[in-house]
Amino acid sequence: MGCSDSSPAERFEESKNRKIWGVLALALGLTIAFSGLLDLLLKGVPLGFTIPVLNEPATVSMTIYHLVVIGAGTYIGILGVRELFIERRFSVEFLMSVAAFGAAYLGFLFEAATVLFLYSMAEYFEGYIEDRARRTVEKLSEFMPDKVAIVVNGSEEIVEVKEAQPGMIMVVRPGERIALDGTVVEGDSFVNQSLVTGESTPTAKKAGDCIYAGTLNTSGVLKVVVSEGAEDTLVSRIGQLVIESKKRKTSIERLVDRFARVYVPIVIALAAFTALAMPKLAGGSFGTWLYRSLILLVISCPSAFIVSIPATIFTAVTVAARKGVLVKGGVYIEKMAKIRSVIFDKTGTLTMGMPVVHDINVVGKSDQQALTYAAALEQFSKHPLAQTIVKKAREHNLDYDKLEVKDVKEIPGKGVMGKVNNVQVIVGNMELMKEQSCNCEQIREAYGKEEHTAVCVSLDKSAVASFCIIDEVREDAVRAVRALKKDNIHTVMLTGDKREIAEQVAEELEIDEVYAELFPEDKLRILNQVKARHETVSMVGDGVNDAPALAASDVGVAMGGSKVDTALESADIVLVKDQLIQVPYLIRLSRKTMHIAKQNMAASLIVKIVLGTLGLLGFIPLWFTVASGDDGITMLLLLNTLRLAKA
Repeated sequence: MGCSDSSPAERFEESKNRKIWGVLALALGLTIAFSGLLDLLLKGVPLGFTIPVLNEPATVSMTIYHLVVIGAGTYIGILGVRELFIERRFSVEFLMSVAAFGAAYLGFLFEAATVLFLYSMAEYFEGYIEDRARRTVEKLSEFMPDKVAIVVNGSEEIVEVKEAQPGMIMVVRPGERIALDGTVVEGDSFVNQSLVTGESTPTAKKAGDCIYAGTLNTSGVLKVVVSEGAEDTLVSRIGQLVIESKKRKTSIERLVDRFARVYVPIVIALAAFTALAMPKLAGGSFGTWLYRSLILLVISCPSAFIVSIPATIFTAVTVAARKGVLVKGGVYIEKMAKIRSVIFDKTGTLTMGMPVVHDINVVGKSDQQALTYAAALEQFSKHPLAQTIVKKAREHNLDYDKLEVKDVKEIPGKGVMGKVNNVQVIVGNMELMKEQSCNCEQIREAYGKEEHTAVCVSLDKSAVASFCIIDEVREDAVRAVRALKKDNIHTVMLTGDKREIAEQVAEELEIDEVYAELFPEDKLRILNQVKARHETVSMVGDGVNDAPALAASDVGVAMGGSKVDTALESADIVLVKDQLIQVPYLIRLSRKTMHIAKQNMAASLIVKIVLGTLGLLGFIPLWFTVASGDDGITMLLLLNTLRLAKA
């Protein structure tokens, strides 16, 4: 628990040695209790020799107290002296050992031993908090398999995970953890992704779906093409990014560091002045003022906020990671707490980004016949709308792929035409229908609705149906926007889509502002306009074509989904779980985090000022200062930080 401005990352690494402090604290506590009991039973019976420093007859308890101070004090003092000479900083180890030896010199043996005991307890407790945060990150990788089943020449071979390369096919059976990131090529199953996304309910996986290392296959057998090596899996990258996030300090952490560099030398100088000058200026013995100066030495260490504030920020980052929200640095927690406006991209963010057939308007034929003939032709097209129609036919179990199809011709930007069972079939927009002289008057009214895309189907030049195709709004988008409004957050939607479609989506979601038919440069211009009005804004996009806007915003938030790799590179925060409701959650978490951090800083300063004043006036003893003003307040602030674990 140093007074230096060592980084949270450095202090985090030190936590592996905290067990030493636990053992030391336990030994000191038992020794002090045993000494007090012996003193009570033996009633101060002298041992027959004199303690040199105090020039007093030695008793059992006094002897034990001296051994405690010399043993524990020397160990702690060596740590402090080493940091003083190597790091050129006053550490709390140095100050505590000086305070303990000074108290022992003045004959306050119980207090000297108690100072070392309380300090060791605080160090152990600090280590416990940091280790708990570390375990949150380590949990991401502790269940990773060491071996994986790979298909080689038609048979399975068990190999080390590090030997598996992208492009290989791995086999994952029910009950096995998935060893590497990849895409399902065969099989159906449910996968428990709680380790990565925080979802408690297993997610259905089928061919074409992405799966992540560390997740648990719960039912069917899956064959997966490996997409990343062992070192580049999502779990590995998340763990590394969370650790690296501690290097990006918030402004409040930088303020604490600057304050500590000034505060510590000033109070140490005041302590020296108290011990050397006050006996002459105010009267009283040297021992009295030396004792009070030791209290100032204890107060001089700002360890309470040096430790508690970085711990608060890092705890928030790890809590968010456990919920499936990857924050690249504590600085973005601080910025999210100040957000006043959230700007959403539409396609792929507020909507699923995958068009679906919402409705079929039929004239003269059944909807199944129209869909079957259309899908038979569209199966040869790679256009997204064509694949949407094929998907709809597949969902209805239609035998479109068994029909005879020939003379297929695709007209870019308009549609596709050909013969299906010797029937001339045309599937496309109204422009294509007019060019081919199709009679489409009966479906013109349905096509005239501008808030959706319509694909017409004609058989032998007669229109038989139109498919209403829309990009569905995400299931949790309405809840997310309403939650933001509840927190007084202004919402904006940007899209390059048609105004009619954009306004319909904005109305459904109750978005405050909507801008449509935009080019990428228009999105940047409007984002800057919103920033001018609301100061701090966050941009939420899909992490692919929104990269410029994500970078220009104060905090760029990317939807993860199947594009996690791209999102990790382009955004400050990634919603691995791919749910918009995490945006208001993150804002609330950030606000609570900064509120606790400010609470910790204010409480630490107030307690130290009050106790420093009382100690200088001689109203409180040294052990109480350690228990309340340094180690005690540090433990209380760390306990306050633990409130975030339930956020």
